[in-house]
Amino acid sequence: MTESGNELPAGAGPDAIYAAGLAAGEFKIQKCGGCGEHVFYPRQLCTHCGSADLGWVTASGNGTVHATSVVRQRPEAGDHYNIALVDLEEGPRMMSRVVDIPADQVKIGDPVTAFIGEIDGEQVILFRPAGDGS
Repeated sequence: MTESGNELPAGAGPDAIYAAGLAAGEFKIQKCGGCGEHVFYPRQLCTHCGSADLGWVTASGNGTVHATSVVRQRPEAGDHYNIALVDLEEGPRMMSRVVDIPADQVKIGDPVTAFIGEIDGEQVILFRPAGDGS
């Protein structure tokens, strides 16, 4: 069972636990009990020290754009969008999108805030410019 009370099948892996958290409206990342470092993407072992003592903590949702690129599409395929690498306040770097501003206005160093959104019917972590208030 997860902290949010959602039942998971016995032996559910880190991916399933992470997805269940998103479905419950929670952005959680792992924290190693061995070295204290945060880990993302969900794993069985700490990428810093190799320990299997990984627990789940609520992420602050604060981050900084490390890198960004615009994916340009034909007009009939939809709007252009960005792919960004975001450094979370806790340390891990994750790939996502920054939304609510034009794709080509996302800049390296921009502060961003996470929220749970949806892409192609799947719940994912997205970011918007910090202080947007949306």
